[in-house]
Amino acid sequence: MNPDMNPDMNVVEESRQIPVADVVLEADVAVPAQARGVVLFAHGSGSSRHSPRNRHVAGVLREAGLATVLVDLLTPAEEQRDAWTAELRFAIGMLAARVAALADWVSAFSLTEGLGIGVFGASTGAAAALVAAAERPGIVQAVVSRGGRPDLAGEYLHLVRQPTLLIVGGNDPAVIDLNRRALRELPGEGRLEIVPDASHLFEEPGTLEQVSSLARDWFLLHLRPVAHVVGS
Repeated sequence: MNPDMNPDMNVVEESRQIPVADVVLEADVAVPAQARGVVLFAHGSGSSRHSPRNRHVAGVLREAGLATVLVDLLTPAEEQRDAWTAELRFAIGMLAARVAALADWVSAFSLTEGLGIGVFGASTGAAAALVAAAERPGIVQAVVSRGGRPDLAGEYLHLVRQPTLLIVGGNDPAVIDLNRRALRELPGEGRLEIVPDASHLFEEPGTLEQVSSLARDWFLLHLRPVAHVVGS
């Protein structure tokens, strides 16, 4: 499709259909002028690329000069199936394989080629993001988890050497405990940020803004342009 320019933000916006394995996934790509990196979003349980929370975070990232790629990790048919069974949202292996393949696509896509890639995962999508990071150490440079379930990444946690930020709401004690345990298992740089007075979905006033700022600062700190090898 032809890209559209958002004149208010000088951002190129494009909707894409991305072939991944044996399915085609819908994605919204937005690339600011002179982008400083690109963030791929892995949404959580029962969500989609239209998640208002992820879109809010994505907007803050774009204002800071980071490109964003929001993707439906399930096809429409799979979403209908999952709405009845809730089985696919916990199919971490399948979701992680798709996130890894999407990272490959982002690294080669004309508008984002050469940009350092980060992954922002929410809820169960955080586990998929961490597994994908473990499987793509040369492509994924940093990970941020919002209210995530990093424990669902299992043994892959021990392979994640990319800088990883875990953000959890202060009123979400069970998930805080899971994230503290996961933090101890990460071999690379890791940090746990607890947002005071926030529940699992960060619906309280000002809490999602804190998530967005933390994610923005983490990605700006850790994403670097990809060096191209001459003759490769």
